[in-house]
Amino acid sequence: MIKCMSRKMKRSLYVTMTGICAALYALGSYATSYIESPWGVGQFRPAVVIPAFFAIAFGPLVGGIGAALGTFLQSIARYGHPWLTLISGTPANFLAFYMLGYLLHEKFTWTRFVTVGVITLIIANFVCALGVLMYFILTGIFPVNLPYMFYLGFVIGLTLWWYVTMLPFLLFLTPVLLKATAKAIPQFMPEHLIKVSLKREIPSKTLSGVLVFSGIGMAIIGLVMFLPGSEVLVVAYKPGVQQIILNGMRTMFLLTGGGCIATGAAFGILKLFLK
Repeated sequence: MIKCMSRKMKRSLYVTMTGICAALYALGSYATSYIESPWGVGQFRPAVVIPAFFAIAFGPLVGGIGAALGTFLQSIARYGHPWLTLISGTPANFLAFYMLGYLLHEKFTWTRFVTVGVITLIIANFVCALGVLMYFILTGIFPVNLPYMFYLGFVIGLTLWWYVTMLPFLLFLTPVLLKATAKAIPQFMPEHLIKVSLKREIPSKTLSGVLVFSGIGMAIIGLVMFLPGSEVLVVAYKPGVQQIILNGMRTMFLLTGGGCIATGAAFGILKLFLK
């Protein structure tokens, strides 16, 4: 009887947390929904920290379903219809935060968090960009006879834009939310999240290495964007502002990459004083 009640309480908690996640994500996403990508679709979304927190704290279904519902509701409020998000944002958000929760909910370390966060954002944003391209082709926004490089540049460019604008928030704000909540309401948080310590992981070369190599990768992408032919990434945008947008993307990649390199290097230096 007690076990049955416990299961019901746990189920009720998960349903409640999923609803809260969806509501907060919808509101947070809508708040920045008018800041769009250079292609006029795809939004600036620091609110990704919300479903990331719920996925890690309460599990993959809470994070995945909450993110999918949240972005679905936000899209209806922003655009007045759900058609685009049904084949792009909604499935991609479910995939992203289900993966994040599945890989981190019961196996969380800060090193694992950084690694999984980077990989998850790349995969999910690529899936979302493919969905947007499919919608544009099906609705006739993009003709089916455009050059292959146009489609490729659109998908890669949109993926990179989402990735570089989401990663700093995911990596640096999600841990703050997790630790603050673990201290404020520990009764609702998994025990391992309460006990996990960044200080214990700083001596790990893996944590510093993931940050440094991720940063180097982003910095290299930023530098590659100075090479001839990089204009393909903004080919779907108006010719008059293509160079402005491309310069903005270069700057974002260089700054975000530099930030990750600096953080990883700082951890590497700090570990020398913790030995």
